[in-house]
Amino acid sequence: MPTYQMIDGTTREGKRTIDGCLRLRRALKEAIPPRTLGRTLLIASWNIRQFGGGGQAERDHEAMFYLAQVIDKFDLVAIQEVKSDLRQLDELVTTLGGWWRYLVSDVCTGDGGNSERMAFVYDSRKLSFGGLAGEFESPGSMRGSDKKKAKFKGGDSTSRSPYFAGFRAGWFKFTICTMHAYYGTASADIAQRAQDARLTAERLRDRMKQKDRWARNAILLGDFNIFADDDKTARSLEQQGFASPHMLRGKATNAQGDKPFDRLLFIAPDVSFQLKNAKAAVFPVFDHVYRDGDHAEYGKTAKAFSQWRTYRMSDHNPVWCEIDIDFTEPYLESRRGKKPETPRTR
Repeated sequence: MPTYQMIDGTTREGKRTIDGCLRLRRALKEAIPPRTLGRTLLIASWNIRQFGGGGQAERDHEAMFYLAQVIDKFDLVAIQEVKSDLRQLDELVTTLGGWWRYLVSDVCTGDGGNSERMAFVYDSRKLSFGGLAGEFESPGSMRGSDKKKAKFKGGDSTSRSPYFAGFRAGWFKFTICTMHAYYGTASADIAQRAQDARLTAERLRDRMKQKDRWARNAILLGDFNIFADDDKTARSLEQQGFASPHMLRGKATNAQGDKPFDRLLFIAPDVSFQLKNAKAAVFPVFDHVYRDGDHAEYGKTAKAFSQWRTYRMSDHNPVWCEIDIDFTEPYLESRRGKKPETPRTR
């Protein structure tokens, strides 16, 4: 659990933080299944707006506790839009507690990169990092110092390098890849956006077909900036064979509640059969902290508060899924009539 002892309960901010954490805890407990040691895995994806970007995006202690309270409900969270300065990510992990770890990508430079990183934050009591981590890079990428050249010209480039890592949780060994697609203008079917999604999905799909793959299970998640379930970006993912939990279909994931920006997708033979009935949802953060009626408490007008609070939490809501990772019974059935094997060390 988060390190609540760092809250100063004698101050107005501290008392407000305690109240907010309690509301979040109660809501999260009602909305999301409890974490287990080895039976299930709770995975989430969350674009945290300009996290570590400083200025108006500099989170205070209250916001950090709220972020930690949400993340602590899951076993592994992929975070997009982490900025180059990692001090706030370090503070978040410290707030979560000593058993939490993170993996982070290098900074994506160039106009399309927006000086962003991507990160995996995970509970090391539940997951073990398998040693695999990297970025999908391509010739002709949008990276570079010349912003005039860092524009979409077709080819095989992505605006930000997708980040992947290998993990094991109980019986479940998997490669997880997160990405943040190009946004561009506030409209559907931007060419670079669709290409970002397609290329990432293609590369991960093709990697899963290789004999030397790290694991046969793959999870692709992140902020794809999908404007509608039938736009080009969404279709480009489905065409590569990735499947999404049925309960996430048609769900808006942005804070305004009108766009299905984010996705959580699988090409994972060990768990794909579960996706039709898997528990999955979007958690509405602003129903519980920085609520619509709280603007006066923070000395803001209602209009200013609506934008300001997205730099405390985000303009996205976390999207999550629970999968069963205990394969003991099927494995025991498969051992009938077989001779003993030497146990694997990894």
